[in-house]
Amino acid sequence: MGEAEVTISPMTPADLDEVMAIEHLSYLTPWSRDAFASELLQRYTVYLVAREGQRVVGYAGMHVIWEQAHVTNIAVHPECRGRGFGERLLRELMRVARRKGVRQMTLEVRVSNAPAQGLYRKLGFVTAPGAVRKGYYTDTGEDAIVMWKEPLDETGQEGAV
Repeated sequence: MGEAEVTISPMTPADLDEVMAIEHLSYLTPWSRDAFASELLQRYTVYLVAREGQRVVGYAGMHVIWEQAHVTNIAVHPECRGRGFGERLLRELMRVARRKGVRQMTLEVRVSNAPAQGLYRKLGFVTAPGAVRKGYYTDTGEDAIVMWKEPLDETGQEGAV
């Protein structure tokens, strides 16, 4: 039996139960359901979900302000990691951002999160020496590396969806 088809679509309030389950499995200090619900109501936000069949297996979001987008979160269900869902979600965020006229995308990533850093580099994100937010993550006090991509172009399109 083959795997179910994977689709990427806008997040809706109906997705929040599954999104919250992934959020709690992924983060020591998860966002609240109200925080996600509020984000979905904002005109400057874009939130997507990845579905395998009918099941939400990941999500990603960003804020878009003028010509800049800031990735707020990307998470994939632990059982589904390593299968390209995070990459597909980020590529779709980048496509949406380009359609909105965005020229630069930024994000923060834990110093210890080597897999995520590798993905971001693969897709053309860079960091500069000293681009660190000290103690950024309140759950552990861990630092965040600030990464960005400018211009927001088609770099790293191998395996695009």
